[in-house]
Amino acid sequence: MKKRDAGLIETFVSKKTIWRGRAVNFDVDTVKLPNGKLATREYISHPGAVGVVPFLDKDTVVLVRQYRHPVGEVTLELPAGKLDPRESILTCIKRELAEETGYTAAKFKPLIQYWPTPAFADEVLHLFVATGLKPGQVNADEDEFIETVIMPFDKAVELVRRGKIRDSKTVVGLLACAVKR
Repeated sequence: MKKRDAGLIETFVSKKTIWRGRAVNFDVDTVKLPNGKLATREYISHPGAVGVVPFLDKDTVVLVRQYRHPVGEVTLELPAGKLDPRESILTCIKRELAEETGYTAAKFKPLIQYWPTPAFADEVLHLFVATGLKPGQVNADEDEFIETVIMPFDKAVELVRRGKIRDSKTVVGLLACAVKR
């Protein structure tokens, strides 16, 4: 802990899991505030996830379209998925890319790690860039209905700028790649 942060840090007291799900848990922690009072912090406990910006060539990316129930819309996103217990990040990214797009990649390069919603979830998202793609068979999960979309990278970035792509991992991944160009 940095000395200048001492007046901001909350101290963990106890945890109560309200609900255990297949993908996430809902937890309520009791914490001691810097002023000594107790407070509760409700949040989603998540095992972490990966996402990938797959480049067919330097100017063309592979995205996926799928329906997202919480927002009630079909979204355009980077291929991505949740880490399984004890699964390595690299294993997960390879699995998700192949399952959702059918592509395998010769090379994966870390792009960025970030917290999508640190106010109410502990999820860490690990984004990568994939190159040297080879097509294969899409093998989506039983409950996933996904379409692969191939488009110019610049068009994907323009869709972010126009607010047509609103998924956080996709916005972050595409813009992080655009900054590095």
